[in-house]
Amino acid sequence: MGLQLDNLVETIKSKVSMLRKKKKKPYIKMDKSSSVRVEIRRKKTRALIDKTLKVADRPGKRTLF
Repeated sequence: MGLQLDNLVETIKSKVSMLRKKKKKPYIKMDKSSSVRVEIRRKKTRALIDKTLKVADRPGKRTLF
C-alpha cells in the first residue's frame, strides 16, 4: 500500500510541475450568462437605491456625489 501511495504522490507532483511549466490556465474561462448579468445589474441598482435613500433620510448632512 505504501508503494501505491508513493506512486500517486509522484504522479500528482509531475502533473503539477507540467502545469506550472505550461503557464496556461488549466481551465477555460466562461462568459457570463444573461441571468448572471441581470443579477449583477440588479445588485448594483439595489445598492444605488439604498445609498440614495440613506442620503435622502438625512437632508443637508451629506451629498450623494
